[in-house]
Amino acid sequence: MSLTPQRLVEHALDTTRSDGCVVLLSASTNANLRWANNTLTTNGMIQRTTATVIATKDGAEGTAAGVISGSATSSDQIAELVEAADAAAAGAEPAEDAQSLASGDAAPDWAEPPERTSIQVFDEFAPALGEALGRAGGANRVLYGYVEHDMTTTYVGSSTGLRVRHVQPSGHVGVTGKDSERTRSAWVGQATRDFSDVDALAIESELARRLDWAARQVELPAGRYDTVLPPTAVADLMIYMYWSASARDAFEGRSVFSRPGGGTKVGTTLSSRRMRLWSDPAMPGIECSPVVVAPRSTSELSVFDNGLPVAPTNWIEGGVLRSLLQTRHSAELTSLPHTPAIDNLAMTVDDATGSVDDLVAGVRRGLLLTCLWYIREVDPQTLLMTGLTRDGVYLVEDGEVTGAVNNFRFNESPVDMLDRFDEAGATVPAFSREWGDYFPRTAMPPLRVPGFNMSSVSQAS
Repeated sequence: MSLTPQRLVEHALDTTRSDGCVVLLSASTNANLRWANNTLTTNGMIQRTTATVIATKDGAEGTAAGVISGSATSSDQIAELVEAADAAAAGAEPAEDAQSLASGDAAPDWAEPPERTSIQVFDEFAPALGEALGRAGGANRVLYGYVEHDMTTTYVGSSTGLRVRHVQPSGHVGVTGKDSERTRSAWVGQATRDFSDVDALAIESELARRLDWAARQVELPAGRYDTVLPPTAVADLMIYMYWSASARDAFEGRSVFSRPGGGTKVGTTLSSRRMRLWSDPAMPGIECSPVVVAPRSTSELSVFDNGLPVAPTNWIEGGVLRSLLQTRHSAELTSLPHTPAIDNLAMTVDDATGSVDDLVAGVRRGLLLTCLWYIREVDPQTLLMTGLTRDGVYLVEDGEVTGAVNNFRFNESPVDMLDRFDEAGATVPAFSREWGDYFPRTAMPPLRVPGFNMSSVSQAS
């Protein structure tokens, strides 16, 4: 029979035969809308409950862990996961990252039921979207897009008494606009917690502006160009840099954050600009889990750290690398503080003001990107990235956008870029086109980067 999430967690902890156990249980609901050719095509609701059971087994040589994940809505399903995790722990070698499990008491809201979303979350957005679709059609523009809103309540329970509940609302919108001949294309995206801040008509207006820019088409060769990156493109690059900031990898000489001769670059100046990159679970508008939720162990995550509190953390402060992603185990190896991964990221530059348009106004001749895609790592030692431009690259002449140019493949390192940008704007909420589905909670400034490397012309459209 179906049980509440809390009862599923308790049943798992009562059922395990291992020495220790942590249960992560997430109950999610998702509402979505999709449209194409200026017409709503689908809407739907999805509901799911998933669990990860981490069983630990003590032995003479150390503590082993078994980790099993799957759907769990009944006592039988959760018992099967526990049995499999127990068996995995019994047959595993001692875990290198083994630590004592986090302990504590039940949080005040532990007994509360999961929060849910519904299609009504779009009650204000949907009528405005209808108006935007009509306006686009009347001007011979075509809109395609998708919105979703997800509400996930996560319960963390351990055999050491810890009981934590966290509710995470998360939503985003992505809209592509094309002219009637399908020769021009532009994209606008936004992350949101509840859609109260999403303006469908403003999105349509921005798409119209960009499509108008593309009335003039200019072919440019590969090369280095003064380039304005909007917050969404900055998020594309900063998120991947953040994901690459494993202290363990740096300590073992496998990343851009490795110090020549051994150790990490913590304490090293990465940027001559007074810039800050940080995370804070309570950051307004992009709040996230206040505790570690780790369904697997990696170089920057440990299942043994589940339930530990996370605190505001400066990754880069004053241009200096201050912290890397640390488990308790890697913190022991590096002799640095335990600074676990946090599910949001922000960047600010001291005294930076203004918008993308303000940065464009200062460009004599260069480019304005809108978004990047198909981003891949080329060299972990320099964090050289490659990828393609998409849905709008624009020529800037004497501070004005004068046309659209062909797409490019780029080759750049976000770490190197931090010391090369010469202008920045105000930090605003930003939705990464490439990584936003996985990491939507970011706030970034626009940046102007001299000599951004467009390594080859791309035929992508």
